[in-house]
Amino acid sequence: MIEKIIEKREAVRLRREGKTYSEILDLVPVARSTLSIWLREIGLAKTQKQRITELRQNSQKKGALQRKTQRIELSKNIFSDAQAEIGAISSRELWLIGVILYWAEGSKQKEWNISQSLQFTNSDPVMVGLYLLWLRKSLQIPEKDIDASLTIHENHKYRLRDVISHWKTVSSLKTEFSDKVYFKRHFAKGYRHNVDENYYGTVRIRVRRSTNLNRKITGWVQGICKYCGVV
Repeated sequence: MIEKIIEKREAVRLRREGKTYSEILDLVPVARSTLSIWLREIGLAKTQKQRITELRQNSQKKGALQRKTQRIELSKNIFSDAQAEIGAISSRELWLIGVILYWAEGSKQKEWNISQSLQFTNSDPVMVGLYLLWLRKSLQIPEKDIDASLTIHENHKYRLRDVISHWKTVSSLKTEFSDKVYFKRHFAKGYRHNVDENYYGTVRIRVRRSTNLNRKITGWVQGICKYCGVV
């Protein structure tokens, strides 16, 4: 009983110094519920409340940073394991990958546009790089027949040289944009995220004299669907 009285006095003293419950529990070994009963009528000065608030916020930030670090590490492990599952890509597999990629992102021939050449538009430099690899390696498209144009918001005109350099580096673009740069002049919405230094616009890759090739890709897509039993 006497020991509890001593512990309570110590807890009250520490609380009046502005200590948090966690700090007090490190020094006074009692249950948190008991501590709450002992201290529920103990008032705190404004500076003490501010200190406790700052400690709580710092603890929350520390916890959030720790969770973020754990999430990043988990993601790295998942990415690494998933990459290992892919293994080597054969020529046929690359060809099929490119067919599906074009089906998803490329321009198709329509009833009202039956002479559509190959055009592939995307804002992901790595995806554009994979598409270019498919054109060169799987379809044997000569470099002279590959044309590229860039569309970017006019607010990023000052970064144009760096943007073009980035596309050429990441996507292995060999063609020159020359005068094929177009600037968007509408105002970007406030919720958009592609407005900072990581924004590189959109590139369109066109293959010259490729109307019949576009039709052939349509046939490949139909063949994939047929042999997968989805049509």
